[in-house]
Amino acid sequence: MRLVDTHCHLDIPPLSAQPQAVLERARQAGVCAVVALAYDLKSFDAVEKLAQLAGVAPVLGLHPWVAHEPLDVADLEKRLRRCRAVAVGEIGLDFKLEGCDQGRQLEVLEQQLEVACRLELPVMLHCRGAFDELLAVLCNASKPVRGVLHAFSRSPEIMGQFIDAGLHIAFGGAVTRETATRARRAAAACPAERLLLETDAPSIGLQGVPAEEVEPRHVREIALCIAGLRGISLEEVAEVTTSNATALLGPRLGAARP
Repeated sequence: MRLVDTHCHLDIPPLSAQPQAVLERARQAGVCAVVALAYDLKSFDAVEKLAQLAGVAPVLGLHPWVAHEPLDVADLEKRLRRCRAVAVGEIGLDFKLEGCDQGRQLEVLEQQLEVACRLELPVMLHCRGAFDELLAVLCNASKPVRGVLHAFSRSPEIMGQFIDAGLHIAFGGAVTRETATRARRAAAACPAERLLLETDAPSIGLQGVPAEEVEPRHVREIALCIAGLRGISLEEVAEVTTSNATALLGPRLGAARP
């Protein structure tokens, strides 16, 4: 059985203290690849360095929480090429952020979508409080956008709009909590060909596991939960989600290995 964690911040403590040990524990749990995402400009170097580790696939981009940072599009493109990034991210919109500059967030998102189109890369999208706005940006893009709406926890109806726009949907720790009824309904209803797994470690907890203790190895528990929600085996979830991740992000997943 092979699993892929499509969204992890391997450069953030405590994961960054011993990334090789984190990856070994993940391998023991059946995780064959971990997608490591940058967050701000400072993290670009760290993620590029992590890309040298076996089984790590890098993703670079500017998160909407730090949209005020000076984005150098030419530098981003150079870095994406240099580290053989599998996507542009983590990018998106977050209008729930206190005091956010919505216009700046939109500007930075659109710039990075253009980079993704030029390099023919998918995108890893964050969205909070701006689903209508994000959908409008995607629908108005100059070229169809491929990518992932990550850590999805909203309704199946909202999910369907983004699937229609061409995105994959990644589910994380929220689905392990019985109180997360919308996320669990969406995970059960997501078309198999658009389903992905992620941990967003160390940012989102699982039932019984606090966020700061979550590692890529916990993607197995998420897969097991989704298997129960969909009434299929763990092996079936692993097969379809790994196939989806490879189709969207590969063959660069393999190329990320030394």
